[in-house]
Parts: sequence; structure tokens; C-alpha cells
Amino acid sequence: MLGLVFNQSTVTGALAHGSLEAPGNIDDENAAIELMDAVLKRDIPWETYMTTKLITGTCLQLLRRYDNKSESYRAQLLEDDGPAYVRVFVSILRDIYKEETVEYVLALIDEMLTANPKRARLFHDNSLADEDTYEPFLSDLIDESLPGVALLNFKSWNVIPVEKSCKILTQIVSARPKSQNGLIANGEASNSKKKSTSIEDVLKGLVEWLCAELKRPSHPILGPPTAIHCLATLLREPVVRSLFVQDDGVKLLVPLISPASTQQSIQLLYETCLCIWLLSYYEPAVEYLATSRTLPRLIEVVKSSTKEKVVRVVVLTFRNLLSKQSFAAQMVDLGLLQIVQSLKAQAWSDEDLMEALNQLEEGLKDSIKKLSSFDLYKQEVLLGHLDWSPMHKDPSFWRDNITKFEENDFQILRVLITILDTSSDPRTLAVACFDLSQFIQHHPAGRVIVMDLKAKERVMKLMTHESPEITKNALLCVQRLFLGSKYASFLQA
Repeated sequence: MLGLVFNQSTVTGALAHGSLEAPGNIDDENAAIELMDAVLKRDIPWETYMTTKLITGTCLQLLRRYDNKSESYRAQLLEDDGPAYVRVFVSILRDIYKEETVEYVLALIDEMLTANPKRARLFHDNSLADEDTYEPFLSDLIDESLPGVALLNFKSWNVIPVEKSCKILTQIVSARPKSQNGLIANGEASNSKKKSTSIEDVLKGLVEWLCAELKRPSHPILGPPTAIHCLATLLREPVVRSLFVQDDGVKLLVPLISPASTQQSIQLLYETCLCIWLLSYYEPAVEYLATSRTLPRLIEVVKSSTKEKVVRVVVLTFRNLLSKQSFAAQMVDLGLLQIVQSLKAQAWSDEDLMEALNQLEEGLKDSIKKLSSFDLYKQEVLLGHLDWSPMHKDPSFWRDNITKFEENDFQILRVLITILDTSSDPRTLAVACFDLSQFIQHHPAGRVIVMDLKAKERVMKLMTHESPEITKNALLCVQRLFLGSKYASFLQA
């Protein structure tokens, strides 16, 4: 299992309780483990490689010390001389093309990082300033003309090495030192004349491959979980978020947001929601999320999930999005407040989750007040474009503001009636009919006032409209006109 460490303080706190588990179907995972065990038992002819000058005598000595040794013994070797072993592994991946050997070295690296993820920092040691530790993993991914082994080229490789190499490269990239400034591959000095794979090239190539893997998985079971697992690590970096949005990657996540039942699908769902949460810090991604089916899907997940880490990351996402774009209105319209109040009644062990739920509840209540203000309603009516924003169906809005319709000789009511003649938008006409019915129901003289303003004939014309939404609300309005406020409350919208 490869670990996930976040640098942002908000991320660190929120993920303190959620460990990442290995993705994928259990049978495929077992097959992968068995395959990697078999690979690690191979006897590689290192002496032959030295004879043909593919490795040096020093490399041979290091490999013989490391080969077929216990985990504790290897750990000590890496503690004493880790960068030297990284140099050996990278040079083999760069210079040797035999599949059995490449798989073996890849398995050694994976084993090394699985035992201790912090060892990824060894790839950035200053002693490796003259070594491009990215290029062997990335060569054919970026440019087929580059030398080296296409570890990420799934067309010619077993899916297990592909999965492992992708995770390894993700770990190595994420472990680079901050002083690297996004320009230097490893510990290389910025004034070095040696050509090296830039971090921009690495991240761009990796993001492109991950997006391609989500579009057309190399393996139907292992492909998407591997890609999502890596993205959940990489998207903590602003530059990766930008690249991901540029590659139109956000839309690839949305179909994966759906209630899950098995342990493997729950982990995939969790990491997908984690990606959405990280993207909620990036405005261009938020713009896409606001116009997609992301919010309704997240709400379905949080309604049905019993896994605390899934609920936590979705609630944190809601909290982030509440103040952005049109999310507040969408959340209120989808009934999120009632869902949050239901979640609060459950026994969660995570204090951070309870705090987030409390903050979300208060934020939603404030949003309802703002969305239900009469000034906002006036603005909507005067613009002549109505929609089913929360205030229209909120009984308290009509009770609290009904006398304000009398201002300026019923100006807003008159404009609302004029809309029935001037608008061609079905939604606007439907909402206007509904609002007139609400005025009739809640104002003591509503029926008389609307009749005096000659609204009855206009509404009755709309009863034969081709839009079912318009005819339904026009009929409701006419019924309330004839019944008056005394009986209008018995009619349901």
C-alpha cells in the first residue's frame, strides 16, 4: 500500500483518520501479489550484464548484496547507501530492455517504497544530481523517440508492472524537495548544462496518461482505481489541478461518483471524492463542477454511505463549495439541509466531521435566508427571468413578505402579471403562475387584487400551453382565483 501525505494544513487535518487502501478487485489484487512474489524470486544473470558492459562491477556488487536478502537486511543497506541503490535501479531501467529484468527491478523499487514510502526521497538525493531519475519511467509516455523502457506503455506490457510503475512515479514526483522550484528533475543545480527531464514534463506526461487511463482503461478492474489512486496524491499540487482541468479530466471523475457496496468500490469512491475535494480549491475546476451532475451525485453518496471517511470527504467538499458559484441555491433546492440534520443525528466518532456538519448546517441556513430575501425576489422579477429558486416554494418567505407586495402600488405584482404576456421562457411562465397562486393564498385580499389587475384572462390562456409545467401551475393559479384565500390553502402545488 502506498501512503498519501498532504502538505496543506486543511488537508492534513481532514485526512488524519482516513488511510488509503489498495484499490481493485480482490481476485486481481491476489493475482498481482502472486505475480510480484514470483518476479522477486527470479534469478537475474547480473554477471552476464556486467560482461556485456550493461552494468558496472560496482553495480554487480551492490546487487549481489541486495538480492534475495531479508527485509531487515535490505532496510539497513538502504539506510547506509540508499542513493547508490537508486542509481543502480535507475540505470538498469534506462539501459536494459529485457522484460524479466525490468519487471524484477520494478518489483524491488515497489517493495522498497511499500515498506517505507519516505524512501521516495532517496530519488532526489544530491548525490544523484547527474542522474535523471524520472526519464526511465516516463520516456515513451512523453516521446517515443526517447531511449528507455516504456513502463507506462500499457499496449506492450503486463498490466501489473504498469500499475506499479504509475504508483512509483507518483510517489517519486510527490517526494521531490520544495527547493526544486518545479524546474529541476532531482538535486541538479539550476545552472547545470546536463539535459534533464523537467518536472513540468513529468507532471504533464503523467496527467495525460492518467486521463487516458480513465477514458480507455488498460485493464477494466485495475485501470480506473490505479488512476484515481495516483490522482488523489497528485491533485494536492496546484500545477496538477491546472493540467488536469486543461486535459478535460474533471468530467472523467463524475461517472465514478455513485453509491458503493464492496470494499474495493468504497475505496474507489472515497478516492474519487477526495479528488473532487482537492479540485474544489481550484476555481476553474469549480466552474465545471457547477454545471455538471457532480452535486446531485455527491448528495446521493452522502445519503447512502455508512463509511465515515466517505461521508467526511463529501461533507468537506460541500463546505468548500457552499460559497462558490450557484452551489448554495443548488444545495438548498436538493434538500441538503435536511440531509445534514439527519447526519448530525448519527453517532460519528470523528469530531472533525461533526464540526464540519455544524458549519455546513449554519452555512445552509444563512444561504436560505439570503436566497429568500424580498430584495433578491424583486431583482429576479424585475429582470424578467424566473427560476425555481428556494424562496418561491418557501411558505415562510410568503408569510413574512406578503405585505411588501403592496409597495409602490403593487409594482412587483404588476410586473409579475406583465411577464405572463411578454415572456416566452417556459420556466419563467410556470414560476410566474405559481407565484401568483402564492400571493392569492397568503394575502387576505389576494383574489380581489389579482382579479382587478386583469390577471385571470392571461393565466387562463396558459392553461392550454404545450408545456406541462406551465399548464400545471396555470391551473393551480386559476383554482385559487376562483376559490379565494379561504380555501386556497387546501390546494397543493
